[in-house]
Amino acid sequence: MTAGASTAEHAFEAVLYPNPALSDRAFWLFMALTGAVTVAMASLFVSLGAWPVGGFFGLDLLLLWLAFRAARRNARWQEWVRVDAGAVTVRRVAPDGRTAEWQFEPSWVQIHFDEPPQPHSLVVLSSHGRRIALGSFLTPEERREFAQALSDALRRFRRPLF
Repeated sequence: MTAGASTAEHAFEAVLYPNPALSDRAFWLFMALTGAVTVAMASLFVSLGAWPVGGFFGLDLLLLWLAFRAARRNARWQEWVRVDAGAVTVRRVAPDGRTAEWQFEPSWVQIHFDEPPQPHSLVVLSSHGRRIALGSFLTPEERREFAQALSDALRRFRRPLF
């Protein structure tokens, strides 16, 4: 997650994204080591005459690779939040590249977050019957920090300048 105040034209801007499970190098190293152990164990069972067990070791390795692949794909998720003079804009980019965008009136938008945060607590923006949950992939503490930063930005934006 990156967040921060920027120029006077933008009161607040944040990009939320999940932390990747492993770097590319670490992923391939992990798969190589796991593959080596899997081949060794499968070979042992095949040499003892339990050849069907070798197939299950291969299936385990394939399922592990698929699970990490799905996790790495989901790590490409992004949510972009910007508060400026006319709107609170939320843009969500899915791992497959699909984009959705919502806009809320800054004077009317409300931020909901459980205090103290629970593992399932979400940052929810709502206004005029529309609701959107943000940062579902963040840790509860990161969601709390984001909700606080966004609340502070909205508070600064709503304060009249005399």
